[in-house]
Amino acid sequence: MKTAYLTHPSSLKHDMGAGHPECAARVQAIEDQLIASGLLPFLFHYEAPAASREQLARVHSSDYIESIFRQAPEKGLVYLDPDTAMNPHSLEASLHAAGASIKAVDLVMTGEAENAFCNIRPPGHHAGRNSASGFCIFNNVAVAAAHALAHYGLQRVAIADFDVHHGNGTDEIFNADNRVMLCSTFRHPYYPYAGTTSANEHIINVPLAAGASGAEFRAAVSEQWLPALEHFQPQLLLISAGFDAHREDDMGGLALREADYAWVTEVLKELALRHANGRIVSTLEGGYALHALGRSATAHIKVLSGL
Repeated sequence: MKTAYLTHPSSLKHDMGAGHPECAARVQAIEDQLIASGLLPFLFHYEAPAASREQLARVHSSDYIESIFRQAPEKGLVYLDPDTAMNPHSLEASLHAAGASIKAVDLVMTGEAENAFCNIRPPGHHAGRNSASGFCIFNNVAVAAAHALAHYGLQRVAIADFDVHHGNGTDEIFNADNRVMLCSTFRHPYYPYAGTTSANEHIINVPLAAGASGAEFRAAVSEQWLPALEHFQPQLLLISAGFDAHREDDMGGLALREADYAWVTEVLKELALRHANGRIVSTLEGGYALHALGRSATAHIKVLSGL
């Protein structure tokens, strides 16, 4: 089984200031754990290209895209919202983060890889059609889904989002597009205080109470995600892979463990084998306790790779 691993050096240069939890060490923590596990040499490595304006414009307004290019600073920081800033390298990192997800779709759709993991930042699932928020500038997974629909003519693309925060940007972008099913678990009430009123037949939002453990998470996936996904029969499965629901992540407030991430990857992989020829693209979202992030992402990638 061939698992592609995509990243770009600019992910390490995007910096939102000292002490910001969404930092370059996140990418390094995952790579360090992949090295320690012996897994990294067995992945197929690709450098992420930059997304084009045209590719971004499938999910973001032209005005918003131009505003990001216009605000990109030559020095210092520019804040897009209270939590989300750009330094001189952030535009490049954002373009390559979105481009990673597009390249990963190309790899799995052409059969060059069976599945892929994008170890990139900034994350994306809070970015809406016209807004940056929650550390996110462009919505990487939404860009990937739109690329699959437009370039490969797919009619059914699913997104599974197990980040501790609701992917409100992804929900907004695809809420009226029944070609895309979004299945999401998230802590509620919690930032971004969304997701409980937007559900429909193709938006499956499952809020979890603070402190919820792997048992509650697995029940949500088994009882609500999987029946909907089986009925939908996705031709491609995308994953918004946030690992901040881990019990060691102080920013999250849920109690998942590495075994829960391995389990959900396994059941999603089995579903993709039944309906999508095994095609999965996973892209990094949250996860801020570095050791837990590295272990959890490695557990996820280990299942994807079958190693």
